[in-house]
Amino acid sequence: MENANPVDAVITWVDGNDPAHRARRRQFARPEELSNDSIAGDTRYTSIGEINYCVASILRFAPWIRNVFIVTDKQDPKLEEYVEKHFPGRSRDLHTVDHSVVFRGMEEALPVFNSLSIESVLWRIPGLAERYIYFNDDCSLSAPVTPEDFYADNGLVCYGSRLSLKLVKLLRELKHLRPGPKVFGFKDALAESADAINRYEERGKKKFNHIVLCGHTPHPQLRSLLAGFFTDHPDALKSNAFHRFREPSQFNPQELCYLLAEARGMLSLRPLKGEALYLKPKNKEGYVAGKIAGFESNPKARFCCLNSIDCASKEDQELIISWLKRRIGLQD
Repeated sequence: MENANPVDAVITWVDGNDPAHRARRRQFARPEELSNDSIAGDTRYTSIGEINYCVASILRFAPWIRNVFIVTDKQDPKLEEYVEKHFPGRSRDLHTVDHSVVFRGMEEALPVFNSLSIESVLWRIPGLAERYIYFNDDCSLSAPVTPEDFYADNGLVCYGSRLSLKLVKLLRELKHLRPGPKVFGFKDALAESADAINRYEERGKKKFNHIVLCGHTPHPQLRSLLAGFFTDHPDALKSNAFHRFREPSQFNPQELCYLLAEARGMLSLRPLKGEALYLKPKNKEGYVAGKIAGFESNPKARFCCLNSIDCASKEDQELIISWLKRRIGLQD
């Protein structure tokens, strides 16, 4: 019987090693953008196979997921053979969606190299379920999960905490006083989400004075909340989606969905501590091994984000990949 409340997964993926993609990016980016890793630097786009482990973790630990949509820019991850080897019969549930599909009617915005812009239109994927979980390709599951880990009480589950919007803005101002290039931070985009709702949304006249500080985890979303907001406020969609590279004015669409859910009493906030491994390699001997060991000893740990592991040493890359394979249960 067809599941009456299906859940889909959506993954954004790019192979920055593709010469055609690199050429398009260099054609449109300014030199200062290409030299800034938070905007258009190579590490934002480099792929060393993370998509394989992201997809495999979903199929292993969340077999109840209906479809896995992989959103790309004129690329193909070619995962069918890999998936059939490890999960026979599940390759039919993989669907590659080109940017031209989710940006239909907004083709002048293309090409786009900006995750915030792309995330703004994921709800436009044809056939997407009302309930979908968003994964960046460097984010994986690391233990069995259930739908109730993401959806509860007719709403969304967010792993994180509340943080004062005023404090976030103050920290931003202090950051801008420092000399050197300005980094467009994660919290900045969260704060812009609260500001966007305060500007556009009038339901209940609720004004947000906080953000939901969500972690680097899979993000459950409700398609109707984003579709309703962007349909009611097409200027908000245009202002967020029409940036080829990151801009300080952009907001985080996942945070937007969480705050929209909270305004309607549809958000369950759960502590992030102990739930996730966020691994951004450092030039420090034993750092990666220590982080993995600590994660392995925690029975609650279910999510992991491997950020910029292309920057890690070859030894640490091999350690990370071999651990992830064992965790997911992949045989060579």
